[in-house]
Amino acid sequence: MSSINVKDIHIGSLICQRVVDCEIQKSRICNFLNRSEKEVDEIYKSKSLDSETLLKFSKLLQYDFFRIYSQHLVMYAPIASTGYNKKNEKKTSSLPAFRKNLYTKEIIQFIIELVESGEKTKKQIVDEYRIPKTTLYKWLMKYKAN
Repeated sequence: MSSINVKDIHIGSLICQRVVDCEIQKSRICNFLNRSEKEVDEIYKSKSLDSETLLKFSKLLQYDFFRIYSQHLVMYAPIASTGYNKKNEKKTSSLPAFRKNLYTKEIIQFIIELVESGEKTKKQIVDEYRIPKTTLYKWLMKYKAN
């Protein structure tokens, strides 16, 4: 898949694009999902899908469609307001805690372009996107435009 607009995700069209890339027959998709051809066509037109359907497509097409949403969170999630969750700070969640953000090649390239074009300073990148300073500097050294 080429460049994906993670700011405005239309998951149905991305799934359709992957189906075309993988050359998977619609009958196979219908059988796997236990849905009609009309229902599959409606999925392709859908801007969003339920997580169970998205999981099935991820398995069938061998592509992690959830990661597209993770990229959106990395790039566009608002910075947590100071003091907003102070009362819940001591509580631990029963949900799993993720240790690292997912930085794909597209995200890294986007960040590097922001710095190299002068659109944002290194400090702005660190502050706005919560990317560790050492990570940013490693990216700039490793992926600097040739």
